[in-house]
Amino acid sequence: MLNEVKSLNEECGVFGVWGAENANYLTYLGLHSLQHRGQEGAGIVANDGKRLRTYRNLGLLTQVFSKPEFLNSLVGNSAIGHVRYSTAGENKIENVQPLLFDFTDSQLALAHNGNLTNAITLKKELEEKGHIFKSSSDSEVLVHLIKVSNAPTLHEKIIEALNKIQGGFAYLLLTKDSLIVALDSHGFRPLSIGKLPNGGFVVASETCALDAVGATLVRDVKPGELITISDSGMEIDQWTKKTQLAICSMEFIYFARPDSDILGINVHSARKRMGANLAKEAPADGDIVVGVPNSSLSAASGYAEEIGLPYEMGLIKNQYMGREFIQPTKELREKSVRQKLAAVKGVVRGKRVILVDDSIVRGTTCAYIVQLLRDAGATEVHLRIASPRFMHPCFYGIDIQEKSELIAAHKSIPEMNQMFGSDSLKFLSEDGLIKAIGLNTDAPYSGLDMSYFNGDYPTYLYDYESKK
Repeated sequence: MLNEVKSLNEECGVFGVWGAENANYLTYLGLHSLQHRGQEGAGIVANDGKRLRTYRNLGLLTQVFSKPEFLNSLVGNSAIGHVRYSTAGENKIENVQPLLFDFTDSQLALAHNGNLTNAITLKKELEEKGHIFKSSSDSEVLVHLIKVSNAPTLHEKIIEALNKIQGGFAYLLLTKDSLIVALDSHGFRPLSIGKLPNGGFVVASETCALDAVGATLVRDVKPGELITISDSGMEIDQWTKKTQLAICSMEFIYFARPDSDILGINVHSARKRMGANLAKEAPADGDIVVGVPNSSLSAASGYAEEIGLPYEMGLIKNQYMGREFIQPTKELREKSVRQKLAAVKGVVRGKRVILVDDSIVRGTTCAYIVQLLRDAGATEVHLRIASPRFMHPCFYGIDIQEKSELIAAHKSIPEMNQMFGSDSLKFLSEDGLIKAIGLNTDAPYSGLDMSYFNGDYPTYLYDYESKK
């Protein structure tokens, strides 16, 4: 469903460049392709080989870099960038990344996608030893752990620090000598490396950002890897060998752009298969299939093809409304949907509509969308969800950390169906989702984190254990 309305948000997107002229502009373009992953703040740190310079602020990327001089000042052949949505830490400028640290003998910049599950404990321990944190986000913890390490080299300090943190993380670290990439032991968040035509390297949360700067995919970063990119090339190491893939299934369902590939799986194609599997499992007597724009359109087309019904554009999304229309009350949210969505009366009038959505999280706008179609003349509305019931919080990098927020955790399918006013409501099974994505790896759930649906968390949750 609509990101702006459903308020289910990825924490952020990261992008890095090494060995390219105009690294600042490439980073800007890459971040623009990742804007869907975070819209609260953005920043870039550039490296000219002597020092690191940064500019960051709250807002969308175009708002942050609204004046040419903001970007022009970030000169150098390497850079990292970040677009942010907060899951841990307040929405204030101190938390906008990349975070830049000035030490007496060096500089270090950090960009983080994910959420640490033991950050509260670690932060308390560090503060008791006299450490002062610049931000309230969990991302800063790693740098403090690096600085307290007695290991002889930066590489070894980073390995020691990474072995102390838990949870989901995709890190980019920038020094004047290298770009360092680290992924958690389960690979919760996607991260890919590409190569530019001139030989430079690019690292991004999604492959759509590689495409945006003309980079060719080299490889996906694997769980537990620590990769150093410098003028000498790319050196691949591991900070831990205790790894087991459990990538976030919501990346495939909802977060990632349809043109991105995750671990070799095209997101649009996976969503079409979700829709097709949903049609096999939960067919409905209808005349047309309609998807909720925009993230559900791929699944809706797959459902329609499988069931042999026309796929119609029965709902139109106003593309020119921004996130300022997130509202705190039910009445204001419904007004936001009215501005955001419109039913196409000429398409749905007199029709039995099969409405396909990618997921139901809070369920706050489902009833309104169903009513929108009925008001436009739909005779029946059968709601089909191209993922299992979202019943458990996420602690690895999504802004749902309270079970009370999840409607499926408290309501049965018949109760939700009655609340939404739909004629029927059915969800894709866990097996149908796993097969649709098709990772087929030798790991639980074929390498997917399915904890949102079944509560089977891949890790101990440490600071969040009582909330699961």
